[in-house]
Amino acid sequence: MVWTAKYRYQVLAGDVELRTRELLRELAQSQEMVIHVRSINRDHAHVLISIPPQLSVSQAVQFMKGKSSHRLLSEFAILKKRYWGQHVRARGYWVCSSGNVTDQMWKEYIKNQKPLEPDDEFNVMQGESKGRPYGRSPDYSGNPKPPGLASAVFTYISRHYSRF
Repeated sequence: MVWTAKYRYQVLAGDVELRTRELLRELAQSQEMVIHVRSINRDHAHVLISIPPQLSVSQAVQFMKGKSSHRLLSEFAILKKRYWGQHVRARGYWVCSSGNVTDQMWKEYIKNQKPLEPDDEFNVMQGESKGRPYGRSPDYSGNPKPPGLASAVFTYISRHYSRF
């Protein structure tokens, strides 16, 4: 399961990060969930979790995000000021079952989630437009062909969440 901080503010660092780790562990134990591995970055969190059958996935996510957000807001004044008493977490989340990808692959992926260092040599290149956006032909969608089913989820995660 992956979720982000509201507005992608980089608030999950330092003491807030440590408290978030503790809260996730406490909340998971209270609902008989098992956290196998987690990674808390400055603006988002990755958690590989086992959920008991009596809980739906949406209930588990709602419980974890809601309770941790409420407790973080009550404990850290800087978060109250930044979010004006609102939620720390953004509205959405991403979940996937690990049926096609082994748990070991998920664990390695989550452990390797490190915040990227800023790229000081970032340059914006201007392409020839020729009346088209970014100089591309109209039939170019920019989307690569989808991979096979077994690696689709892992590839999607690698491409989209490793940049954060």
